[in-house]
Amino acid sequence: MRALVRTVDGVVRRVAGVFEFTQAQGCILRLQRARAPHDLRLADGTTVRKGEPVLLLHLWNERLPSMGPEGPDLAWAVEMRRRLITSLREVARWLRDGQCGEDIRAIGGVTVLLDPADEGGGQRLMRRLGFAVLPYPGPLGRFGGVWEDLYTWWLMWAFNAATLRHRRLLRLRRTEVWISTQALLERYG
Repeated sequence: MRALVRTVDGVVRRVAGVFEFTQAQGCILRLQRARAPHDLRLADGTTVRKGEPVLLLHLWNERLPSMGPEGPDLAWAVEMRRRLITSLREVARWLRDGQCGEDIRAIGGVTVLLDPADEGGGQRLMRRLGFAVLPYPGPLGRFGGVWEDLYTWWLMWAFNAATLRHRRLLRLRRTEVWISTQALLERYG
């Protein structure tokens, strides 16, 4: 069953245009060219209007550090932070090398890894890395949210089942993280 979920994920990525922009060791991100889903006000004051070009970040599930059976611990968190910084440097290099070909205003995306109700470690880390942490407006409504939850849960189960230890199906909460292209290049370029 896990192989089926991984195959479906590969098809969904291809259809959505999610791509691997580097083969650098330690990179845990893929990218997708997209349009801003709504107006964004970022941490450095940059305003991005709905429909402007952006890059969406996607976790490269196969490259995420595995968790132990008890879930995330300090060693896992340190490794995840290291790989995330490596990945952001690779995104900056890719942008600086002119690989994108568009006037990308911001880089970001949606995650279930940060609890929107908890101002804890995950949100603090993303802010220290230069990201604005924003509420997710859920454009698909309640019915669409159920399908988003199901798909996300399947991915977590297929790629790193220990992540489900503290996450319940249909109780996943999403948060958006965004950084302006200029801020990303200044910090990681």
